[in-house]
This record gives sequence, structure tokens and C-alpha cells, in this order.
Amino acid sequence: MSWPVIMERVQTSVSSQVSRGKGLGLSLAVGSAIAFGGSGVAAKPLIEAGLDPLHVVWLRVTGAALVMLPLAVRHRTLVRRRPALLAGFGLLGVAGVQAFYFASLSRIPVGVALLVEYLAPALVLGWVRFVQRRPVTRAAALGVVLAVGGLACVVEVWSGLGFDALGLALALAAACCQVGYFVLSDQGSDSGADAPDPLGVIAYGLLVGAVVLTAVARPWGMDWSVLADSAAMNGTDVPAWLLLGWIVLLATVVAYVTGVVSVRRLSPQVAGVVACLEAVIATVLAWVLLGEHLSAPQIVGGAIVLLGAFIAQSSTPAKGSADPVAAGGPERELSARGTAA
Repeated sequence: MSWPVIMERVQTSVSSQVSRGKGLGLSLAVGSAIAFGGSGVAAKPLIEAGLDPLHVVWLRVTGAALVMLPLAVRHRTLVRRRPALLAGFGLLGVAGVQAFYFASLSRIPVGVALLVEYLAPALVLGWVRFVQRRPVTRAAALGVVLAVGGLACVVEVWSGLGFDALGLALALAAACCQVGYFVLSDQGSDSGADAPDPLGVIAYGLLVGAVVLTAVARPWGMDWSVLADSAAMNGTDVPAWLLLGWIVLLATVVAYVTGVVSVRRLSPQVAGVVACLEAVIATVLAWVLLGEHLSAPQIVGGAIVLLGAFIAQSSTPAKGSADPVAAGGPERELSARGTAA
């Protein structure tokens, strides 16, 4: 067999692995958006039953931290190797996003707060362009514009514009924290064997988040009796403990694990755009499970968000090439296959 034929077959094999890794990364990103999107549907009945929103957040993060505790013990060397990464992920990616978002809801409409928070994909591209000083493709920028525009339709931002300066600042803080989530999730993906295990990062991030939220939410004042009763979901009584399990296991543990691994296989900016699907999924689930019906503009907006995510994801130039950056290249994805498994 001639050398050119051998090289052609090797190149075909590598391309096939990259394509599978890219497809799996996109599937994980969508799965993460679905899992995150279900949190509001499960949390709303608990809040309406009498729990404070911050107490629901504390239960969510603390419960997930306990589930992931064995992984924290297994990866305890991360505390010595990557203390800044663990602290940053816990403060920004776990506690910051949720605490600032819930705080903003007390001052501005939910739709406005959600739209401001999901400016994060655009802010991620800003990080890549102006902090890392790497160019971004027009396709990625167009995808972000479409996703944010579609999101405005999904949340029907025009239906409530009672802006409050502090409320907007809190929502923007949530968006900045979400940028930290995507950027920190990507840290170490090019470090080979020395890359921090994403499951260990999540486990310690949840532990840090639980400690921070304990000080903020002060759970000792929570009405624990609510958890022993039922909560109404569109007229149907559902055990409160079942909803809490949904929030902890699916909307937090599964959501964070699939989300971080997807960032490793894709890139912060692409995963950030796909994460916009969370708002669409949350709206659909609320329609089905809570009886909150979608309007025509919301349906159109959901289609636009999907289109924006697809456009941004479609361009993946090789890392280190002279082409503008929209996602991780083949070298990055092959590395991630070994570090994110």
C-alpha cells in the first residue's frame, strides 16, 4: 500500500472521529439545555406552595453537591492543582448565575431578565474576540444575533418593559456569570493528560456554590413542611419531594455534567448559543406541564433560536489555523475525547 493511500485513510479516520465528537458534543449541549430548561417547571410549583425562590436554589445546589460528593473525594487532588478554577466555577457558574437571576426577578419582568441573562452567548464571543484576541466568523456572529432576536420573541419581551436599573444590573450580572460558566468549563481542554476532569470540576463547583448560597439563602428559616406535602402542577397534585428530586438530579446534576462535557467537545461560544435553547424548552415544558400556552410569536421565536444555533455550530475551523474562530478545531475535539470521558 502506497504512502499517499495510507495518509488518506488516516485523514479519513481522524475526520470521522472529529465528526462523531462534534455530533456527540452537540447532542450533549442540547441535552443540557433540556435538563436546565426543566428546572423552572419543577421549581414553580414549589415556590407557589410556599418556598422562597432562594431556598429552592439552595436545595437544588446543595442536593446536587451531596450527590456529586463521591466524585469530589475521588478527584480531591484538584483542590491542590486547580483551586482558582474550582472557586471560580462554584462562584460564577453555580452560585452567581442562579442567585443574580432570582434576585433580578424581584425587580424586573421574567422575560426581560431572561433575555438579558441570555446575552451571555454574545458576551462569550466578546471574550474570544477582545480578551483572547481571536477573530470570530461572521456565521457565529450571525447565529448569536438570530438566537438573541429569537429569544426576544420567545419571552415576549415587549409585553413587560418596566425597567428597573438595579434589576437590569442584576440580570446582566447573571449573564456575566454565565459567561464565566462557559469559559471556565472550557479550561484545560487543551492540556492533554493534565486536563482537570470535568466531573471533578462540577463536583467541587457545586460544593463551593452550596457554601456561598447557604450564606445568602439562610436555609435555617425555610419552611421545611412544604417538602412533606404536595404541590399543584396545572391542577394535579405532585409530591414535593418528587419535584425536588427532578430539580436536583435532572435539572442540576445531569444538566451540569452534560453541559460541561459538551463545552469540552465543542467550544464556549458554540455551546453558549446552543444553551439558548433552554428558554425555548422551558417555554414548551411550561405549555405542556403547567398549561402556559405558547403564542404565535413565541413559536416563531423558537424556530429562529434553533436556526441561530445551527448557523453558529456549522462553522468549525481547525484550531491554530488562520481562519476565524467559531468553535474548537479537530485537535481540540480529539483531546477532549480523552479528557472529558
